[in-house]
Amino acid sequence: MNLNNKQRQILELIFTNPVPSNVLWKDIESLFIALGADITQGRGSRVRVKLNDVKAVFHEPHPQNETDKGAVKSVR
Repeated sequence: MNLNNKQRQILELIFTNPVPSNVLWKDIESLFIALGADITQGRGSRVRVKLNDVKAVFHEPHPQNETDKGAVKSVR
């Protein structure tokens, strides 16, 4: 796993308490990709992520770019 500084910061931010509400979805996606995840677009705003044989479905935020606290917590 080879994370750049920004990806390391996002990883740390995701595990911060209280849960942050200012994490951009594109940064989370970048982190997933760097960790080796397979990402596919689902219907509507759904995004399917498979990482280490664990599958999850997230809703890409719109129209805002920030991921809400509940979604950030589910990324953990």
